[in-house]
Amino acid sequence: MKKGLVILLLLVEGVVAQQRPHYSQYIMNNYIVNPAISGIENYVDVKLSNRNQWIGIDGAPRTFYATIHGPIGKKDYRGSSTSFDMKGNNPRGREYWANYTSAEPHHGVGFTIVNYATGYINRSTTYATYAYHIGLNGNTSLSAGFGAGFSSITVNRNKITLATAYDPAIGSSITDVSKIKPELNAGLWLYSSNYFLGLSAQQIIPVKMNLIDNSAYKSTMIPHVFATGGVRIPISEDLFALPSVMFRYISNLPLGMDLNTKIQYRDFLWIGANFRRGDGFAAITGMNIGQTVNVSYAYDLNRGKYLLSTMNKGTHEIILGFTLNNKYGDLCPRNIW
Repeated sequence: MKKGLVILLLLVEGVVAQQRPHYSQYIMNNYIVNPAISGIENYVDVKLSNRNQWIGIDGAPRTFYATIHGPIGKKDYRGSSTSFDMKGNNPRGREYWANYTSAEPHHGVGFTIVNYATGYINRSTTYATYAYHIGLNGNTSLSAGFGAGFSSITVNRNKITLATAYDPAIGSSITDVSKIKPELNAGLWLYSSNYFLGLSAQQIIPVKMNLIDNSAYKSTMIPHVFATGGVRIPISEDLFALPSVMFRYISNLPLGMDLNTKIQYRDFLWIGANFRRGDGFAAITGMNIGQTVNVSYAYDLNRGKYLLSTMNKGTHEIILGFTLNNKYGDLCPRNIW
């Protein structure tokens, strides 16, 4: 990696201080930022995602994650024929939502693996989650959850090329450096038939880390707070609009904001867009393939204030999902859309 690019990436990371990866398709898997969603649906939800950021730039961020979560002791009694996928009938039509009921008390568990690589720095995060869901009234539910695990951060010195033999920001050692830190997340999720609100915190435990052999250069892993909300707006019997917003709070940084709109046709096809303030926008599309597989793709155009925004060829993000033990034949989530 060239020295100039190393410095540039460090400057961007230092200014932005975004220690957690971005997700343009957070609406497709809110579980990735809020453990309270564990076990929210009637099935085991599996998601695999790969995000290649700033295509064309050596050492640009790459993110992969795998998540799985499902309910324990969840009972879902349905009395309406539209609760099932019947031929000639829209399983998510107006009658379905009119008969929507809140969740019976139940538990949810899950597991998450995230790998976030930027240049010569690689971070792997692994944690398990637990949540408890309870109905507040006829159609509104509340869940609370937490996640606990660890993160491993590694500096690969073989990927660093310096103009001089020694750089105080890197250190004198030629061996790789790896550090492990605890990971603790927590969240709340309020949901009904036509809206959801979420509040979560990741990286709750601040940890000072010294990744080089010079104590003058230290990094502190700081908490990230996410607030999310969305509504379901019927356009017709078969078409719904799903606008949502996410706010990100990181100490000493401007408040981050994502605006997302998803237009969905039945339980089959959707298109959408995401706008990230001060960064860029993304186009999103996806579909359900039967009752077991779903796929969604986003293409980002970065239009931020940093130099890298004019040097890259966009960002690709794809999510592949599986619904296991889907005994009610749900083609689409009924609680997080």
